[in-house]
Amino acid sequence: MEPRAKALLTSLFDTAITAADPLQALANHLPQPPTRGRTVVIGAGKGAAQMAAALEQLWPTPLSGCVVTRYGFGAPTRQIKVLQAAHPVPDAAGLAATTALFDQIKDLTPHDLVIALVCGGGSALLAAPAAGLTLKDEQTLNEALLACGAPISAMNAIRKMFSRVKGGRLAAATQARMVSLVVSDVPRDDPAEVASGPTVPSWSNRATARAALEQHKITLPAHLLHHLQTAPEPPVPSDPVFANHEVHVIASAAQSLAAAARVGAARGWPVEILGDDLEGEARRLGAAHAAYAKASMAPRLILSGGETTVTLTGQGRGGRNSEYLLAFALGIDGAPQINALAADTDGIDGSEDNAGAFATGQTAALIRAAGTDPLKALADNDAYTAFAAAQALFTPGPTGTNVNDFRAILIGWPP
Repeated sequence: MEPRAKALLTSLFDTAITAADPLQALANHLPQPPTRGRTVVIGAGKGAAQMAAALEQLWPTPLSGCVVTRYGFGAPTRQIKVLQAAHPVPDAAGLAATTALFDQIKDLTPHDLVIALVCGGGSALLAAPAAGLTLKDEQTLNEALLACGAPISAMNAIRKMFSRVKGGRLAAATQARMVSLVVSDVPRDDPAEVASGPTVPSWSNRATARAALEQHKITLPAHLLHHLQTAPEPPVPSDPVFANHEVHVIASAAQSLAAAARVGAARGWPVEILGDDLEGEARRLGAAHAAYAKASMAPRLILSGGETTVTLTGQGRGGRNSEYLLAFALGIDGAPQINALAADTDGIDGSEDNAGAFATGQTAALIRAAGTDPLKALADNDAYTAFAAAQALFTPGPTGTNVNDFRAILIGWPP
């Protein structure tokens, strides 16, 4: 990739991350400290530690509490304890961390304030199987959902029927006033879908979950299906327990894309935003965007966000952004003057060490020259190996925030 194209694409990603920086995002949404009582912080997600550190800088009175984040995603804090657990499949540390969050708020009074810091990744990090189920059951459920290719709303509808924490249940466990500050990584920025809404209830219920299982042909063990038929449904938004709760989305993909668009426009690029909520199979969207890019070679910057999905058919390595971009690279194979970046804004795409990758019209040829068949790699869900072969991985490391997929396509070069 031409150095100036790579530098600009990286700059656009960095701009998107800065727009979702926790310190900046939290500063505009802080509640008033309680006149009587304590302020306790809870939270979960891949950017929860950075949100906690930022809140400590901004909050004028003493704080206590704890948040849980993914292994390796911690940040230094003084008053709020940072716990770490597994993602994307929950583990025993996540189970212990979830118990710790409940313990922080269970004895609070209406005079106290709970600030909930919620961002993407919390669904796996908050492990709390429903009564009668085990951690192994929750792991089995999560693995089935990760492989099914369903949109996040469908997966969350199912998760909420098998959990003691999701679907607003964490918020329902306290008498204190609660303010949820949410960094959205979901299409359409519904806070009840971020991290499966531990502090934000939704109207999702048993019928929603059953319909999602049927529509997406998700197979579960018999005892989990039996649980679904008998388990209590999550509390609904009209439940009086949520009467004194507030919810604020403080950062989102739309805000980050708008910031990147301003930078592109300032550098002379005509900018087109395809949407901040694009969903569907990653490889299909990648192929569609490749065809769209080739249809008109007039210089422009094309931006998009959202959350694609991957239906696992192989045993390879990679995530949804890398898979999107491998399909894109195959679609523009041989085309001149197209440069692209696709990356997860949390800095990790799937379970590998990359956020995503770069691609040009020459990338597929470079993969072949390195001895890897890009078509076979795509069929095996092995985009990581393909882009590693072309030395095109994008590895910024954990970013401290999460507003989902970021995709930028440069066509030509403006005069």
